[in-house]
Amino acid sequence: MASPPGLFAHELAASDIPGLARSAREAGPAEVDAVLRRAAAAGRGGGAHGDTGGRLGLADLAVLLSPAATGRLEELAQLAQATTLRRFGRAVRMFAPLYVSNACLSSCTYCGFAKGLEVARRTLTPEEAVGEARLLVDLGFRHLLLVSGEHRIEVSADYLVDVVERLRPFVPSISIETQTWSDDTYTRLVAAGLEGAIHYQETYDRARYAEVHVAGWKRDFDRRLASFERAARAGVRRLGLGVLLGLAPDWRADILALAAHASFLSRRFWRTEVSVALPRIKPSASGFPPTVVVSDAQFVQAHAALRLFEPDVAISLSTREPAALRDGLARIAVTTMSAGSSTEPGGYGRPGTAQEQFSISDERSPADIAAMLVAAGYEPVWKDAFPLVEA
Repeated sequence: MASPPGLFAHELAASDIPGLARSAREAGPAEVDAVLRRAAAAGRGGGAHGDTGGRLGLADLAVLLSPAATGRLEELAQLAQATTLRRFGRAVRMFAPLYVSNACLSSCTYCGFAKGLEVARRTLTPEEAVGEARLLVDLGFRHLLLVSGEHRIEVSADYLVDVVERLRPFVPSISIETQTWSDDTYTRLVAAGLEGAIHYQETYDRARYAEVHVAGWKRDFDRRLASFERAARAGVRRLGLGVLLGLAPDWRADILALAAHASFLSRRFWRTEVSVALPRIKPSASGFPPTVVVSDAQFVQAHAALRLFEPDVAISLSTREPAALRDGLARIAVTTMSAGSSTEPGGYGRPGTAQEQFSISDERSPADIAAMLVAAGYEPVWKDAFPLVEA
């Protein structure tokens, strides 16, 4: 039985994302020029957080995502960089994913953890999760993201609460990227020490969502869409949302919907930090090919356009992307990035014992990533961001 629509679902239904996506494809040089001038003026005029005066609208974002704007990429990137520096300074938050399980009861055609795939499965015990976390903390990480497949038995609410409680004494910032939960479970997780929740919608196209989410809990579009509202009401301080580029035919429409969602959450739950991410499909055990290929230039364009549309939203970038591209985006729009990642359960202490979710492209060590940021004039936020207090 499908869940009832949440608050943003009604706003999304009332918006004209398909029409905006068409305008994104049809915008001409004069429209791009006008929006870039408005973006530059908005930057000079400031505008406090929550003040929409001078802010760009979704129609402006559509223009910045247009093919015509791709030809103005350098100018777009410079404006985005200036906005990022003004809003976030030179701090870039570093984090590591900690995969606790690749067991899954959902069948998502694009995922290397999908139910039915003949892959090596593993769920860490809470003690093993603590061991992995200590390895990452010893490397310098203070922000960990617990990741799992969607398995309500092997990765139950009780299991996650237990793991969060065990990590909290020596990990200052803990987030999850798991299945969605009820209000009560989010409340329990927050009480245990949870700070953030990431639940990518993958695509905001309902028809395409139904095609790629064949069975399981994740098939419920509205439940997933409303998960951020449940988490925020429960007191989760950081919300992470994103789309999987290459999943739906119209990547611009997905980014427009994502931007609208981020804007909605920032307005509605203004005490909560909102972050967005635009992962591209990478090779996995699913063998799923991208429906559309988003080029590197379009990828940079999308990040820069999002920064200009929503200056106060954090933008996250994973090791899915190659090193040179990550280095460039760290100077333009990205404020949070993973480093030294493993996408298999137990991959830091005992690599090769379970199936990875997807292949990574940036294999540099966390220290190398931090050194890159320092050399570029930025401050990596990881080792010294929080004092460590052991229980």
